[in-house]
Amino acid sequence: MNCCQIKISGKVQGVWFRVEAKKLAEKLGIRGWVRNEPDGTVLIQVEGKKFALDDFIKWCHLGPERAKVEKIEISRCYEATEKGFFIRDF
Repeated sequence: MNCCQIKISGKVQGVWFRVEAKKLAEKLGIRGWVRNEPDGTVLIQVEGKKFALDDFIKWCHLGPERAKVEKIEISRCYEATEKGFFIRDF
């Protein structure tokens, strides 16, 4: 399994980013979490097979229809340790 943390900046809160990320993660068999950050970004930690993470990251560059992604920062992490994919509060 591969694990990464994704920080997404732009118009990414209030546009159903977390809900759509959860749907896609579940479809791709990815586990982890997503949450809105106080600074207006969305932070996601995901763990899964490389091909699934690649597809998920491609989607993150666009996000849901109403989002306007301006920047993505990806860093490696250790296991997400989640049994599914969850929406978290900050």
